This record gives sequence, C-alpha cells and structure tokens, in this order.
Amino acid sequence: MLARLRSLHSSWASVLLTGVTGWQSVKPAEPLTSSCNAHSALVMAEQALVLFAALDEMSTHDNAHPDSHQRIPKPAEFLMSEKGRRASVIAKADKADDETSQEAHRIFRDAHKNSGKPADHGMPGILGVPSTGVLYVTERATANGFSPSDKTWCNAGQGAPETGPLEGDPGRIDQIDLRPFGDEVHEYAPTTGSTALREAVANLYNVQYRQGKSSQFTAANVAIVPGGRAGLTRLSSIIGDIYCVYSTPEYSAYSDLLSVFKKLIPVATSLREEDAYKLNPSKLREQMREVGATVAMLSNPRNPTGQVVDDEDLQELVSMSEEDDVTLILDEMYSHYMYTKEEGYSCSAARYIDDVDSTNIIIVNGLTKSWRYPSWRCCWIVGSKELISALGHCGSYLDGGTSGIIMAAALPLLEPSRVQQDCIALQRHFKAKRDYVLKRLHDMGLGVTHPPVATFYIWLNLKNLPAPLDSGLVFFEECLKRKAIVVPGVFFDINPSNRRRLADSPCHHFVRISYGPPLKQLEMALDAMEQLLHDAHYHMTQSEDAPSLHHVFGKELKQGKIPQVAPTSGS
Repeated sequence: MLARLRSLHSSWASVLLTGVTGWQSVKPAEPLTSSCNAHSALVMAEQALVLFAALDEMSTHDNAHPDSHQRIPKPAEFLMSEKGRRASVIAKADKADDETSQEAHRIFRDAHKNSGKPADHGMPGILGVPSTGVLYVTERATANGFSPSDKTWCNAGQGAPETGPLEGDPGRIDQIDLRPFGDEVHEYAPTTGSTALREAVANLYNVQYRQGKSSQFTAANVAIVPGGRAGLTRLSSIIGDIYCVYSTPEYSAYSDLLSVFKKLIPVATSLREEDAYKLNPSKLREQMREVGATVAMLSNPRNPTGQVVDDEDLQELVSMSEEDDVTLILDEMYSHYMYTKEEGYSCSAARYIDDVDSTNIIIVNGLTKSWRYPSWRCCWIVGSKELISALGHCGSYLDGGTSGIIMAAALPLLEPSRVQQDCIALQRHFKAKRDYVLKRLHDMGLGVTHPPVATFYIWLNLKNLPAPLDSGLVFFEECLKRKAIVVPGVFFDINPSNRRRLADSPCHHFVRISYGPPLKQLEMALDAMEQLLHDAHYHMTQSEDAPSLHHVFGKELKQGKIPQVAPTSGS
C-alpha cells in the first residue's frame, strides 16, 4: 500500500478525503497546494484509506459507495454522482434564461450582436464583424492576461499544430534560396499559382492516390491559393443560387462564409452521437435529395470531432456526387493525421474519382496542417479543369493569388518520398500526444466516448457535469482563470443567422481541445482542467447548505478586450 501511496501525486490526497460520496459526516479537507508537504499528504492519504475500509464495514449505510474503498476516486466522478446531479438540479433551478443569466453567455452574445449591422464606430457603410471562434477565444484570453510570450499559459484552443522538428522527419525548411528562380520570382504570380507547384501537387496526388488509374491529374486540375480560407472563399463566390448542405459540428469559418455569400441558402444537418459524430453518406444523400441541395461543404477528416469518412463510405460519397449530380466540397486539411491505418496512410477522395476532368468532387488541402507550415498561407484546390479556370478568374479580384516566393519555397515539400517520411513522423508524434490527453481526461473521470481517429482535436462532452460547468462557454471561462485555453463548442454549431439560443445548440455542452501544441503545454492545460474539477468538487462537499455551483462558477469574468495581442487566425 505504501508503494502505491508514494506513487500518487500529492494533490490526490485531497480527492481521497473529499471523494466519499454519500458519507455526509466526513468533513472535507482544504484542497492541497503545490507547496503541501509530501509526507503530510502521504499520512493524510493513509488515513483516508483507513476511513474507506471502515466505511466498507458499515455496508448497511444506504448511501455508501460500494467501490469507494477499492480505488482512488476520479475528480469528475463525484460531480457526476447522485449528489452531483442533485446539485446540478438545484443550480438549474436557480438560473433563469441562459441567454441573460449566464455571464459567459452574455459576453458571447455582446461580441456578436452587431454582426451585419452598422458598427459601433459609426463609419458610414461599414458593418459590424463578429469574432470567429479562435479570434473570440484569443480576445477573451487576452482580457484574462494571456500573451503568446507568457509561458505560464497553455493554448489548447488554437487550431494549429506545433511547427518544430519531429523525430524521424525529413527536416524543416528554415532557409529559402531564390537564386535558382531568377527575377521572375519577384513578379506577380498567376492567380491559379505557379505551373511548377501545380505540377508538383498533381504529381503527388497521382503517386499517393491514382496509381494504376488511366485518368491522372495535371497542373490544369490544380489551383494554388493563399490559404484554406482563401480557397473556400473563392469556391463560395462562384456557387450560384442554390441550397448548400453543411453538418454540425463543423469548422467554424464555414459559418462566416455561409453568412457573407447571400446567394447560398444554407441547410443544416446534425451529426449524431449514434454515428459517433461521423458523417453518414446515406443520410447525407437522403437529406440532399429531400431539399434539392446541389452543393455540400464538408471537412474530412472533421474538425472538431476528429472523425473521418474513409474507405467504402468515402467511395460512396464520391459515387453519390456522380449519380445524383451534386457537388461535394471536401476540406481535407487534416488528411495526414490518421491514427488507425498503416503508418504513412493519408485520406483523400482523390482515390475514388473516376475521371479527374469531369468529377463533381472538389478537394481543398495545403501546407497549413498536414505539412505544419501554417504561416506560409499556401494551399491548393484540386478539381476539374473548368473549375480551376473559374477559380483563377475570381482570384484576380478576391485575393490576387499566392506569393511567388512561398510557392518557390514549397516545391521540395511536395516530393512524394519526403511527404511519406514526414507523414509517418507526424502520425507517430501526434498519436502519442492524443493517447496522453485521452488518458489524462479518463483519469479525471472525463472519458471521451468517441476518441478521435484523425485530426488533432478532442470533442469533449461536458453534459454530465453539474451546471454551470456543463456549458462549454462557462467551462472555457473557468479554464481561462487557470491560464488554459480551449474552444467552446458553440463555435462549431454553424448557425449563420444566429437564430438559435445557446442552450438549444447541439454543441452547447462541448469544448474542443487541441493537442496540436507541444506536450509540455498540454500537460499544463490538463493540470488546469483537473484543478477546475477539484475546485468544483471541494465547493460541493463543504457543507449541505453550500451555495450551488451556479453562484460560484462562471462569475466575476473579465470584461472587455485588451488590444495588447493581435489575434491570429487558425481553425
């Protein structure tokens, strides 16, 4: 027993002393701090285990937990226990309308109330622009003292991978020699991108996905664009007056795209838990037929759920686009982050396209995620020749095209053997981080029902926590107080006209955790989440007449924006 006790982190002694549900005469201890004497913690833990044994003998007690003496309680277990549920009911009874009673919800609504309306600055003709998910999260974090240079903070909200070297990778590009490209590299580049890079992308796709097929991609099937958003913007600008299907939860930037381009009539569908929050091709086909939709915009692998449509299901999607004559826009930015196939495997609809020049499939990918060069803003769209021609035309007035210097620097990154080596190194590294985060969450009692099989995101359901911590917005604000950043799930409820109440959103009870940052930062973020659960646990066990969590958590939130940090983009 002593060996087991010594292996415990000292903070668990607090859990041992406060986690006996149903035994109300046990007075909980104050939560232990990092300065707590380790020997004292050991003694306290030993006493707690003795207490558990005594409680086991009193088996006639109606409320005694049958397993309380057999293992160390997880921090979230009490919050989800019968007593925790009773406290949650009290908290929910205490609150009125979520939209006005929850401070976190009011701040969120205030940040978005001027969307599409004249801005507060009063400049004629200029409308208010809402914050996207990552920008809002960064602004709120900044109001709480966050700075990118402050190493005491962990940003598990930013949708970006770590960009440094990984074990086994082919090396990172840290120098660019422009001399081989001559003066031409300083000229305007074509709006569809340089021929050399377009050919490199086409060759990579043929090697990875088209071997043995008669129909092969050429440069004419590829447009280089200055970032994934620029690519999606170009695509949205050339879509006509049609119904466009999307499914929630989904990449948060889609909401803004669907709001800006008024020709699109967005039609929402929801991913279901029974489908593991994974797109069901048969259901999508049925939904598109019911409303007469012509286009669907989908991320695959999916941000934020970490699920993927592949193999027979992906082949069914491609077949559907041909048989039903509908266009599918597939955002494949996370195609290399695959954890359940052989190493080096990447996912793409390009495998299943019959004729590359007549396909209704449009693929978006780039250096941002799978190559881990987000600041380069260099991505591509793969599709039919007619599509690429149209994208070149609209690029001339929308964004002007991609930097010629960046396109020159990107050429060696598309060499197939290098891509394969880098993909294997990436998968090994990020799978290890995924497994670490999942284990930490499990140890806290926050098990993930549908672990991610792709991307670097975890879609964490807080529904079983007592109110108000079951709200993704409140949980996010409480994490900020502890110097950790996650993204509230409501940002992935693509709700272009903001018609839904927050509490009615299917994403209301979720947060997205990114395991894109380095492992050390992830440890800090998970420590902060664990401390939040300990704090809630302690508050609920102080006494029977303690105020509900609703009166303690989600309160005294920092107000306003502090413009000391310019928000970055990111997913």
